[in-house]
Amino acid sequence: MEQQELAAAIDRQVPHLWMVRTFLKHADESEDDDDLREVVRDVYDFILALGPLDESTDLQKYIKQSLRKIRSLRRACDLYNEIQPEVSGHTNFEMAARSLKLSTDRIEELLQAYKQSLK
Repeated sequence: MEQQELAAAIDRQVPHLWMVRTFLKHADESEDDDDLREVVRDVYDFILALGPLDESTDLQKYIKQSLRKIRSLRRACDLYNEIQPEVSGHTNFEMAARSLKLSTDRIEELLQAYKQSLK
């Protein structure tokens, strides 16, 4: 997989991360839940580290940042999926958990395939 293709595929997942982060950030439940705020911060940190993907983006840096930050995104995803039933059983929270997991899994798959292609 070439760098442009990889970066574009990762970038297609970022809006999903953004929507989950925005939903959780503005949920009343976030006010009193340190773990939930940690999830929000870690998802935002991943998005912020990558920055916008456009024609001026340094693809190597974008991919390097993705590789560097994927562990914290995975940690946030796992934490949210663990605490979500305690936070709220509402469908919106369940869908946020599923969406975060799908996006995180996809980004990990892409990065793993890229690393394998370098060997």
